[in-house]
Amino acid sequence: MSTFVDNLMAEVKAKNPSEPEFHQAVQEVAESLSLVIERHPEYRSAKILERIIEPERVILFRVPWVDDQGEVQINRGFRVEMNSTIGPYKGGLRFHPSVNLGILKFLAFEQVFKNSLTTLPMGGGKGGSDFDPKGKSDNEVMRFCQSFMTELSRHIGPDTDVPAGDIGVGAREIGFLFGQYKRIRNEFTGVLTGKGLNWGGSLIRPEATGYGNVYFAQEMIGTRGESLEGKICLVSGSGNVAQFTTQKLIELGAKVVTLSDSSGYIYDEDGIDTDKLNFVMELKNRRRGRIKEYIEKYKKAVYSEVNPDLDHNPLWLHKADCAFPSATQNEINANDANNLVKGGVYLVSEGSNMATSAEGIHALLEKRILFGPGKAANAGGVAVSGLEMSQNSMRVPWSREEVDERLQNIMKNIHSTCVEVAERFGTPYNYVNGANIGGFLKVADAMLDQGVV
Repeated sequence: MSTFVDNLMAEVKAKNPSEPEFHQAVQEVAESLSLVIERHPEYRSAKILERIIEPERVILFRVPWVDDQGEVQINRGFRVEMNSTIGPYKGGLRFHPSVNLGILKFLAFEQVFKNSLTTLPMGGGKGGSDFDPKGKSDNEVMRFCQSFMTELSRHIGPDTDVPAGDIGVGAREIGFLFGQYKRIRNEFTGVLTGKGLNWGGSLIRPEATGYGNVYFAQEMIGTRGESLEGKICLVSGSGNVAQFTTQKLIELGAKVVTLSDSSGYIYDEDGIDTDKLNFVMELKNRRRGRIKEYIEKYKKAVYSEVNPDLDHNPLWLHKADCAFPSATQNEINANDANNLVKGGVYLVSEGSNMATSAEGIHALLEKRILFGPGKAANAGGVAVSGLEMSQNSMRVPWSREEVDERLQNIMKNIHSTCVEVAERFGTPYNYVNGANIGGFLKVADAMLDQGVV
């Protein structure tokens, strides 16, 4: 089967040059699926994986807008509609200078398997722009969002493609995007998820990715007869996912000692309690400040600036029990993985997508670390997006308790699927194989049913 993977990857790299993140995502899945294709030659003869790798549709467009100084600015907009076999395309929009087609293809590819694991009827997609909301006024963000949606509105809809938020796209951006969609299409539909509670949003949606990540970690650590109570945890990032991962960890009695942003990270040996987390939320969500300001208020904490010359991230050097990377892709490399193991970490649960490099994953799995890959561990966000779609279709809001209970059950079921599938294919407790294969099987069988389309 290594020949199958090698040949497949040679073709993928030839067709998609200069897209290393996409290559990495495909390689990881292909290596897991080599176990499946041995037993199910029908998937190979129908070229199911090759078809999943190729997006059904890629939309690229310009986004012109006018800044507060009256200058015309031009950004690129993207939407990758990857696979709609089991439902409308579903996946976030990312506004960040690093956004390019390769990154969005990797995210859309991952989304196909993640959405399948939730068991909800959602296909996979992803989109965004190289626009940077940081430092922009609310009016500039609004003008950009309106221009972006003017084009995107042609390609999306509640039964076609339902975007959500991601990095750089929070409640403010979703509001501006939804308002423009409604204005252009003259209809009020559940076309976006992550909406405000008073106009179609779901309770628990902002918290869902972080909460779901912790619920998944709770299931993983439970396989060793332990709980998260009393565990020292390293969390990276300080955005939505990191904030609500931290909140749920505090609630369960764990001790979070780190948070970060693109400038650096803070280490608080005393632990980040509810009051400190509320300060971070105010800092990041309202004032849009930098994490460095944390040490101005909490003097015992230590701040370390990012050093791009290092071959590791010092955040992962601290002694701890669990790690929750919640910032961006490939934030844990092989050196970081080894440092985590040396520091006593025995559980890593990815809040961000593909947070760990291929070499990092191999290092963690070699040491039999409990490793929750993003397509399973951070599926809570899209799971509650799916629940928001259901509520919009029925015109009925569910209570916080009902949504949270459904989220917990979905994360438990994803964990059970990963464990059962990994066992069935001879790699017990390998959550990477469990998630990749478990997500693939549902999509693959549906693709066989629907013919060559």
